[in-house]
Amino acid sequence: MVKITVIDRHDQKHELEGPTDMDLNMMELCKAYELPVKGTCGGMALCSSCHLYILSEHELPELKEDEEDMLDQAFFVEDNSRLGCQLKLTESFDGLVVKLAPESED
Repeated sequence: MVKITVIDRHDQKHELEGPTDMDLNMMELCKAYELPVKGTCGGMALCSSCHLYILSEHELPELKEDEEDMLDQAFFVEDNSRLGCQLKLTESFDGLVVKLAPESED
């Protein structure tokens, strides 16, 4: 199990625990805790509804081309932007801190 802090869109912190032996990703973990992450495409990197910002100094897998292409089309992209569906939970994520990106441009 890893412990991950997720800051929602109202700046409230949520302490989540997730198993590393079930092939879950950050999007699925957030949904399991009923945080407002849609994951509209089902985790295929075809939308950006699981867009989040990495706030801690964790080493993450490199961006794959599909994820990079989708982030190029997303709103509010920053240097620390990632798609939650592309981040599989591993032991190295213990202590990770992320913030949910705004949903859309209003």
